[in-house]
Amino acid sequence: MDQHGCAKNQVDGEILISKLIDDGFEYVENSDDADVIIINSCGFIESAKKESLDAVYNTRAAYPKKKIILTGCLAERYAKLFEESLPEADGIFGNGDLLTISEFVKSVTGSKSKKKTLVQVSKQEGVCCYNRKHFMNFKNSAYVKITEGCSNHCTFCAIPLIRGELRSRPVKDVIAEIKALLKQGFFEINLIGQDLAAYGTGVTDNAIFKNADGSSQLSFLLSEISKLKGNFWIRLLYIHPDHFNADILDCVKKDSRLLAYFDIPFQSGDTQIIHTMNRTGSKESYISLIKKIRKELPDCALRTTLMTGFPGETDEAFANSKEFLEAITPDWSGCFSYSREEDTPAYKFKNRVPKKIAKERAAILEETQESITASRLKKRINKEYDVLIEELIDGEEDTSFAIGRGWFQAPDVDGAFVVRYEKDDKNAVKAIKPGRVVRVKADRVSGVDIDSYFLKDSELNK
Repeated sequence: MDQHGCAKNQVDGEILISKLIDDGFEYVENSDDADVIIINSCGFIESAKKESLDAVYNTRAAYPKKKIILTGCLAERYAKLFEESLPEADGIFGNGDLLTISEFVKSVTGSKSKKKTLVQVSKQEGVCCYNRKHFMNFKNSAYVKITEGCSNHCTFCAIPLIRGELRSRPVKDVIAEIKALLKQGFFEINLIGQDLAAYGTGVTDNAIFKNADGSSQLSFLLSEISKLKGNFWIRLLYIHPDHFNADILDCVKKDSRLLAYFDIPFQSGDTQIIHTMNRTGSKESYISLIKKIRKELPDCALRTTLMTGFPGETDEAFANSKEFLEAITPDWSGCFSYSREEDTPAYKFKNRVPKKIAKERAAILEETQESITASRLKKRINKEYDVLIEELIDGEEDTSFAIGRGWFQAPDVDGAFVVRYEKDDKNAVKAIKPGRVVRVKADRVSGVDIDSYFLKDSELNK
């Protein structure tokens, strides 16, 4: 499978592969050995769509006789269009009902027509789950999807068009999946959804989520997770700032396994632009939110996302976003320029910003964040951390290295720990393996990463 897009799309890819394996298909790493090549696409913004389409074109050029199936958000969004205009794909499979993939693959491989592209798009219902056997993360790290779709309807965003309105999984189902993963040896569980703050809405049996003390559904889920035994990390990703669940802060304070890591995509620091995006917050309220979080959890890690070039973003509005970024000093942030997406409200907005200016502004924010990240990371030097090892690197002479992540580093998007150890240190060689957690001491900042060394005498490492 050629995987594109976000962590939520990755989970879909893992479900597709696992279902196919269970139904008798064989998964192979190399496309040369495959009869069917699945391209799991992203359809969120222009650059991602182009990347996914290029993957189809390039794969067809490289393998003219193999069957190619396009899945994922791009397939879901443009199924009707691609049926006639994408002959390079033998099949277009939407993300509404992933568990029918085996029957679809059989239809594609059994089709004698070389001209007709088969299409299957199902209704968006519930949250598709499956007992995954195949994972694309590094060892002992996994994503668990707890919601699907989104009901915020930000004016720039096509997700509701692709994934539908927000739906939530029942608590008991989420807990059961986490238990199963922990039993398999997974250490890091990243809870994902378009908006975790809205967890609990869109469930057939809403009584599952009722809590007598009036706390949010997300905090109720965390309290249930806290009842699980064992050593693990739970990280929350993607919480909408307009309805951030303040009661989850108490949950995090009570259980260190619930990581004080908050991914809050603010998108802009200009109040007028925020409102034009169909959000209710403001520059001031968002700054207050960060102050509240850091007051409750001073050592927390914060990630955000900002957009440049949204229609109507003047020089002053951009300056407000830059000031906002400098005010909240996130540990990490991503920045992308506005993508004009058809069928979204913003598509028709006037006062469009030239792409060149949007990219220049994004570069300024990225440079600003580099400085902020370096400053934040310096505060972690000379401290000890548990690090989940991802991969090993054979160094020169007597030293080896490992790449891993601490609790304040989410997979794929944040920096990492570079752990050095001596090749003749038997304790280190035994302890430092992919999927294992070891104790290290942060030594110095190296770009967005932290150089560290293995603590020989740590009980964790023995």
